[in-house]
Amino acid sequence: MSFVTTKDGVEIYYKDWGSKEAQPIVFHHGWPLSADDWDAQMLFFLAEGFRVIAFDRRGHGRSTQVSEGHDMDHYAADASAVVEHLDLKNAIHVGHSTGGGQVARYVAKYGQPQNRVAKAVLISSVPPLMVKTDSNPGGTPVEVFDGFRSALAANRAQFYLDVPGGPFYGFNREGAEISQGTLQNWWRQGMMGSAKAHYEGIKAFSETDQTEDLKAITVPVLVMQGDDDQVVPYKNAALLQDKLINNSTLKIYPGYPHGMHTTHADVINADLLAFIRS
Repeated sequence: MSFVTTKDGVEIYYKDWGSKEAQPIVFHHGWPLSADDWDAQMLFFLAEGFRVIAFDRRGHGRSTQVSEGHDMDHYAADASAVVEHLDLKNAIHVGHSTGGGQVARYVAKYGQPQNRVAKAVLISSVPPLMVKTDSNPGGTPVEVFDGFRSALAANRAQFYLDVPGGPFYGFNREGAEISQGTLQNWWRQGMMGSAKAHYEGIKAFSETDQTEDLKAITVPVLVMQGDDDQVVPYKNAALLQDKLINNSTLKIYPGYPHGMHTTHADVINADLLAFIRS
């Protein structure tokens, strides 16, 4: 397996497929998953002639289960460590959910200043700010995230069945076609990671204000989200992202869930490809 060691000694696992001469696409996964969540995208874009890279966030998947650094600044720095190690240039960065926050901070703080980024994509992503505050009245009450923490601490294995079996993929909706393989794969990825990293990551994805990150981005950005996202409400996410980013294209998908890149991979992949080649 391939790893890069960060400045603070964390081993970040990554996979790197395709010709080193091809344009790279870097995939940033959501909480509490791993690089494996991008299988449908990596195989598709590899077949389209791209170089595809995905990595496990610190404390997730096969990366080191460290005690510290479970915050957006470290997430972005770790992403930069992978990019610099592979010397990626003219890259497309695609992030889902928490990975979208990671992309926003990486692009603003590292990717653009280093002239390594061509475009970015935010799928069902957490910026600018998830938690409800006086200045963010449309956010989700902190009690919801406290409930996530309590459920994780009480019985993580059960919680990691309940999330994908319910809101994540919209499998709780009437008439939904439930994929047992998708549920088991979500559980497998989640249980590979560290309970501490996942517990602290809830604060990172819900309470990090990324308004300034979004404002700082100048490369073209595709903002994608389903209007039936039960995890990250689109009106406080995609619609605000589109307003804050200088050069964005917004696509809202009627009835699509939070994990739409898995449940509707054919549609999402086609739209990603059109944006990347535009």
